[in-house]
Amino acid sequence: GSPEFSLDVRQEELGAVVDKEMAATSAAIEDAVRRIEDMMNQARHASSGVKLEVNERILNSCTDLMKAIRLLVTTSTSLQKEIVESGRGAATQQEFYAKNSRWTEGLISASKAVGWGATQLVEAADKVVLHTGKYEELIVCSHEIAASTAQLVAASKVKANKHSPHLSRLQECSRTVNERAANVVASTKSGQEQIEDRDTMDFSGL
Repeated sequence: GSPEFSLDVRQEELGAVVDKEMAATSAAIEDAVRRIEDMMNQARHASSGVKLEVNERILNSCTDLMKAIRLLVTTSTSLQKEIVESGRGAATQQEFYAKNSRWTEGLISASKAVGWGATQLVEAADKVVLHTGKYEELIVCSHEIAASTAQLVAASKVKANKHSPHLSRLQECSRTVNERAANVVASTKSGQEQIEDRDTMDFSGL
């Protein structure tokens, strides 16, 4: 994002930008889910045995993570609407976003980070499963996406009513995202070990 962000977006447009960013984030996640499905099909054609088992486990864990993130983004969007509705008083939605421009910009950049993280995760998975990518890259991406969803939750939380059911649902979604990101890391690490063991065994037979 550009540092002079507030200058290029006229204040009354901030609300529209939030909606657009959240929609773009959702689209990025949908796209990631589709791409993982494609990879799964390719992997089934291209690999078998241990390699296929590892690939399926990694890709399934990536899909689970994406679905958890999708729910988090939806819940975050509902919470934002609630915050705007309950906080704007006589003001319009746009005026509320403009008056709280710092909060709004926090939401926008967090949302961008989540969408970008989803795309990066898929790129890394693609390399690991279909090419000769580094397992570490996928692990790094999992940590990053967990961090960016935490950022989105924190940005949403700032103005939320602490008794809001949307907020407690969002925190629950956030825990699920962390568990599933950890699961991607775990299945990637154990997959890497299995593949390396298999490769050592192959050499010992020569």
